[in-house]
Amino acid sequence: MPDECDVSVIICTYNRQHLLKTALKSILSQQADGLRYEVVVVDNNSTDGTRQVIESFLGRGATNLRYLFEGRQGLSYARNAGVAVSRSPIVAFTDDDVQVAPDWAATIKQTLDDHPEIECVGGKVIPHWPSAPPAWLTNEHWAPLAIVDYGQKPFYVNAGHQLCLLTANMAIRKHTLQRVGGFLPELQRVENSIGSMEDHELLLRLWSIQAQGLYVPELVVSSRIAADRLTKSYHRRWRFGHGGFYALARIEEFERSPSGFFLGVPYHLCRAASLDAVDWLAHVVRGDLNRAFTCETRLRFFAGFLNTRSRDWFLRRHHGPRPFQAA
Repeated sequence: MPDECDVSVIICTYNRQHLLKTALKSILSQQADGLRYEVVVVDNNSTDGTRQVIESFLGRGATNLRYLFEGRQGLSYARNAGVAVSRSPIVAFTDDDVQVAPDWAATIKQTLDDHPEIECVGGKVIPHWPSAPPAWLTNEHWAPLAIVDYGQKPFYVNAGHQLCLLTANMAIRKHTLQRVGGFLPELQRVENSIGSMEDHELLLRLWSIQAQGLYVPELVVSSRIAADRLTKSYHRRWRFGHGGFYALARIEEFERSPSGFFLGVPYHLCRAASLDAVDWLAHVVRGDLNRAFTCETRLRFFAGFLNTRSRDWFLRRHHGPRPFQAA
């Protein structure tokens, strides 16, 4: 393969060898039409047969496939390692439980070529359900499942129109990603959490330098939804973890609180939580358990935020500031 290529696709994986096989089949079967693309699989300290899966594809002639081991645990470490060895000015991300459309890589390249004013591009993440989803799982609860569908019309995503593009289906110009410092491993500090927000935080840094992206509905991937993610217990844990990540990131717009703070938590969040608690109780009394659960997930987010922020507040009072604050 030449030293340079048109698109570098980065897939980070950890102990998901069976899912990885399907993901690699889709990405290595692109309708490239002369497009030069490489696939860098970053093994993030797997203990299963991940390396053997990749070697089996290499043995069958996948010359554009590369294996990279990253021993530091965490998705941000793995992504940054993949970016560091990539050989293209365009870096595309997808996941090990995702199947990309046959024209995925070509659509990324064409879109960024046609739109020099954008720095990143993203599209739909369509769910592949293991069974019929429960009635309570409306689009209000799509975030924990990493589902994205903003409709059939393209639009810009920027500081004035802040919608999240997910790295299950996103590409960015490499020099821009390097300019904002890549992904932040510090955001992985929330213990036992599953509510990662590295994608959103990266977009916030892009918007802070006036960069913009483009949502392209023709850019499609499908994501296999694990059965345990259709349970309320999973969504409760995800929302709690997501709240913890927001507490760590200290996003400026989120932190503004003219009324002050309680244990490091902005008062506006405390007021919102009190209203959610009242709404939760009202829905329970009326027997509307689906709406009650929606209120509960917001309360779980607040609980995660309060847990992380109050712990940091006490540490700051006794030991000084923590070393990390997101830009």
